[in-house]
Amino acid sequence: MGDARVEFRSGDRLLGVPAPQRDGRTFRLPLEKARTTALTDLQVTAGGRRLDAADGPSARQGLRGPAPAAPPGAFPAARIDPGRPGAYRTVSGEYALPPVRLPGFAAPVEMRAVVVAPKGIRGPRPLALFLHGRHATCYRGGEVTGDWPCPAGTQPIPSHRGYLRDQQLLASQGYVTVSIAANGINGQDWAAEDGGAQARSSLVRQHLARWADWAARPSTAPAAVRNAPAADLSRVLLVGHSRGGEGVNRAAMDSLYPPPAAQDGYHGRVRWHVRGTVLIGPTIFGQNPVADVPSVTVLPGCDGDVSDLQGEVYVDGTRGVSRGRALHSAVYVVGANHNFFNSEWTPGQAQAPADDDFWDDPDERDPVCSRGTRTRLTADQQHRAGATYIAAAARLFVAGDDRARELLDGTGRRAPSADPARVLTHAVGAARGAGFLPDAGVSVTGARLCSAVDPDPRVACLGGDGHGISPHFAQWETPRETGRRAVALTWSAPGSPARVRAERPLSLAGAPELALRVIVPPGTSGTRLDVAVGDARGKRAVLGQVRLDGLPGSGRTASYWAREVRVPLAAAVRAGLDLRRVATLELTPRSASGRAWLMDAWAWRPGTPAVREAALPRVDIGRLTVNEGDSGVRTYRVPVRVSGHGSGQVRVYVLDPATGEARDRLVTVRPGGRDIDVPVRVTGDRLFGYDVTHDVVVKAVHGVVVGAHRGGVTARNDDPMPRITVTPVADRVTEGQPLTWRVGLSEPAAVGIQVTFAVAPVTGGSELSTKDVDPTWLEENTGERPDPERPLSKVEYLALWVDVPAGATSAEVSLPTVKDTVAEPAESVRFRMLGEDGEPQNAGPELTGTVLNAS
Repeated sequence: MGDARVEFRSGDRLLGVPAPQRDGRTFRLPLEKARTTALTDLQVTAGGRRLDAADGPSARQGLRGPAPAAPPGAFPAARIDPGRPGAYRTVSGEYALPPVRLPGFAAPVEMRAVVVAPKGIRGPRPLALFLHGRHATCYRGGEVTGDWPCPAGTQPIPSHRGYLRDQQLLASQGYVTVSIAANGINGQDWAAEDGGAQARSSLVRQHLARWADWAARPSTAPAAVRNAPAADLSRVLLVGHSRGGEGVNRAAMDSLYPPPAAQDGYHGRVRWHVRGTVLIGPTIFGQNPVADVPSVTVLPGCDGDVSDLQGEVYVDGTRGVSRGRALHSAVYVVGANHNFFNSEWTPGQAQAPADDDFWDDPDERDPVCSRGTRTRLTADQQHRAGATYIAAAARLFVAGDDRARELLDGTGRRAPSADPARVLTHAVGAARGAGFLPDAGVSVTGARLCSAVDPDPRVACLGGDGHGISPHFAQWETPRETGRRAVALTWSAPGSPARVRAERPLSLAGAPELALRVIVPPGTSGTRLDVAVGDARGKRAVLGQVRLDGLPGSGRTASYWAREVRVPLAAAVRAGLDLRRVATLELTPRSASGRAWLMDAWAWRPGTPAVREAALPRVDIGRLTVNEGDSGVRTYRVPVRVSGHGSGQVRVYVLDPATGEARDRLVTVRPGGRDIDVPVRVTGDRLFGYDVTHDVVVKAVHGVVVGAHRGGVTARNDDPMPRITVTPVADRVTEGQPLTWRVGLSEPAAVGIQVTFAVAPVTGGSELSTKDVDPTWLEENTGERPDPERPLSKVEYLALWVDVPAGATSAEVSLPTVKDTVAEPAESVRFRMLGEDGEPQNAGPELTGTVLNAS
């Protein structure tokens, strides 16, 4: 049970999000929730990695990785080291309040937390709130479950206690800290369309509201809070791990731009101000970061859970959306996995069973991430690095100490407390000015303007010849995205420039440097590029040369990640360029051959400006569920709520319910308007069919925030399922002949009906064994071989499937047997029909047959 969302796909098309079963390993997607046309290249994925590949979890689309590079060299030390403990002693305690009800969740969610605060200090202190991610909820001995509430005899897993070291560091530096429990969400979020983001936001804001109450009336606070200094709710830092990262991002959004009341679990006033967020290995299913709240996103280089490092979107996805004054930093920690930032998810430290999420094959060790390699961090090294960079974010966003910025913004400085971890950073926003952004209107010569997400390898930035994946090109809800781009360079000899021309001249005036974010392949070193700019009059100047090394990477890591490099603009000033009207950017390779991808380039200035949140409209997509009816055509509209202030632009994708293909358009939205108008035609009939889901997904482009990014209209089948019968065709045969049955329907259906029969022990006599059926058929259908010989009912996952086509009323299914020379008594076999829950039906039809000896 991890944080990445398990998805069923047909090639690049998302079929749906399956429901987990009680064993924690089985996932089911009802056919009515899948787009069942042309289901080819079926895949099970999570966090960008294949779960169903033949060679196990280590496979990533069949690619082998490049030779790994050595760990990056150490940067010079920064002027400050936030990882050093402060002067204050600390005090700890816990509180437990009555649970709360959250929309869409049947069981109430706990209100528990652990508090660590400075001791012996007066005056209000800033508050840091931690939210853990999606993990198993309950345990007993060596077993864990995802249940909620915890069954009798089991205990809740204390995931919220996993950040005590981070809390103690911040508390020693003068922060009040609280880490809240969210097992009640983890045990129920599998059915939430947003993966639980809104629920986690509600829980965070429920706790913040309590802290606001206690600040106003200290005598009403629990002892753990009374023993701490008063919390200054005008200075709040939110820290979230994995799905907790997406949760605190949504909480920051909801604190500025209120969500629809029906979807929200908190309806009170906002009496706090979120100064920044820290997102550790986060998910971002909605790809909807909050542009005006500063953020630091920690990307673990050996993440085996959210392994596509989709959290990079918290940086890239803010570009051009709002004013661009908030700093958004990505912190890539070489050799860190997903779990070890939380000590309660770390073997040897956790109370409950825990494991290393980076799956390690002892017969095929990963050169970067297997334990014991030069690049892999130990659990303590990783946790110390995480605590250091959380403290750096607090120092910059909450304390306003600009000296911490160079640890986060691509300047190339290190915090010695995080040693020996190699930590790389890049950023957008803050004092950066105008820039070359491939997502916007640019033209390119000498290179290729590529798409971050596209099924066509000729269009995609990282096509089929890559050796891994890129966090910058993380997959979203659609097989193809519009306007999410980079500039791809490929060269076999030095000297040919790639030129990017802006749609309109932009101003670099007053900036001392130009900052570029450039990807080079993992494991490469010494890629050299000359950087030049030209103004609108055609005057050109070479600014200097940059040198880039790839990250340590393999076929299992998301290591195509942009390094930030800077070149002084002094040469352009000396050459007399009009830096108020810069029109072109040139990159000229000086290495013999290579590849590179330009993500963006910005006028860079030092400093961290004050952030003033813009008053923006907010878009939330709802879902309408209707009965199809018996006849006629009815038109419904996808529910859309636009609230807030002003106007902005979103890109709306309408997904075809049969093919999964998306049509998109750019829409300008205004509060209260009906600018996003998606009509859906529903045709009624009297035939059984599956529910048809007409989905719409939305992404912010400029001047808007998106809350609930996904919704639509679901046309619910309101006709009963035909009654299923079984008629023997050949249920008593001589060995070597197939057993055959006809599966019938009481009436035709509008869709194909698949019926599954699972093998079961016979009720009497001898049972067919693995050596009585065709060995090729057995291996193709179960992955098992005949030896050692065993009854068929002992073969796991053995089943017979029959598909009755749409409009038909019957189809046949057979079990092939083989002839042997062994004298045997008559042997039988039995299959029981499975219901919608995947369990055998006690009163349902069965397939039974007998095979007679041939001699």
